[in-house]
Amino acid sequence: MTSFASQLRAAPLIPVLTIADLDKAEGLALALQAGGLKNLEVTLRTPVALEAIALMKAAAPDLLIGAGTVLSEGDVEACFKVGADFIVTPGSSPGLRAALLKADANVMVGVATATEIMSRLEEGFGVLKFFPAEQSGGAAALKSFAGPLPDARFCPTGGVTPDKIESYLSLPNVIAVGGTWIATPEMIGAGDFATIEANARIAAGFKKS
Repeated sequence: MTSFASQLRAAPLIPVLTIADLDKAEGLALALQAGGLKNLEVTLRTPVALEAIALMKAAAPDLLIGAGTVLSEGDVEACFKVGADFIVTPGSSPGLRAALLKADANVMVGVATATEIMSRLEEGFGVLKFFPAEQSGGAAALKSFAGPLPDARFCPTGGVTPDKIESYLSLPNVIAVGGTWIATPEMIGAGDFATIEANARIAAGFKKS
């Protein structure tokens, strides 16, 4: 298992964050860290996302901070410029995959089907984002992939609520789980860091079985 995969496995709950207000970035990072989380993903869905990653890295340098919703070669370059530790994509195009392989970086490439999984493994991507997880068959689908595709390692994201986490983490081919419930856009926008820290503590309690 790669060092990146091991880091994810050691702290397998990953908050998936959408930050619209840059002023909330530092407090958010500190709340998640105080709650015991070590890995997080900031989606590139707002104009301030890249700057938010830089601020969060400065505030909590020990956190492993990934950039999500990465769609283009330009996104890849911009993410590493601001200090992102890893890249997460919802899917991939040939151009994006070429840029990711050229960067030789920690990556979770999005997949949803056996054909996509086989293709990404052949190209050298070992850690895959299963997205959208629940809509693509959930834990049952990942369990079925384990037999014919034993080398694939997944981080399911999309519709994964707290009551479903154990069903994913119990699978040998799942190393982490992403979720928006830990810090929703509404919580972040309101600066509700107490609730976010409390949710982070709940999330930090989940371990790989």
